Amino acid sequence: MGQAPIYVEIDIAADIDTVWRLTQVAENHTRWDLRFSRISPTETLDSEGYRFRYERRIPFHTITGTGTSRGEIKRPDGTRTSALKFTTKDRLSPLGDGRGYWRYVPIPGGTRFITGYDYEPAWGAVLDRILIRPFVGWMTAWSFDSLRLWAESDIEPHSPLAFWKPGRPRARNCLRFPRRGRPMDDAPATLSALETP
Repeated sequence: MGQAPIYVEIDIAADIDTVWRLTQVAENHTRWDLRFSRISPTETLDSEGYRFRYERRIPFHTITGTGTSRGEIKRPDGTRTSALKFTTKDRLSPLGDGRGYWRYVPIPGGTRFITGYDYEPAWGAVLDRILIRPFVGWMTAWSFDSLRLWAESDIEPHSPLAFWKPGRPRARNCLRFPRRGRPMDDAPATLSALETP
């Protein structure tokens, strides 16, 4: 898919069940994640997981698309994972077909929450490299810190424009490069087996 995939990692001082609930329940997910305005599960997949419809409201338009997702709650190493594929026919979306994962890793005192994902640039490789991908990466990191504040301190997620509110999320609180290897190296096997949207 051309450019380097997006990678974001943050340590959250909350147990894995709490982080799972705030990320896997659609109504919770859209409260902290800037990338989505609405996520609506539409059907269960035969191969486990579910199909969903997503929206991202922008001025004068709402970008829509579809996706598939599958989570793993019980793994031999104690981690959990969630795999995702998404697509859209919306010409105003800067992101085309994509795929990614979340990984939940128990650590002393909390949970390490990790994502790696990639997509086809819908507005061309040059614009994606200099503008879209850095911005989407920032949105992801800001959102992860918003999730951290919610999970740790019950600070309600809010818009980045509400700069006067206490407990402002900061993208710089996230690690943006993997500790080892490449961003998609930790993708679960379920990602390859996941149905296309």
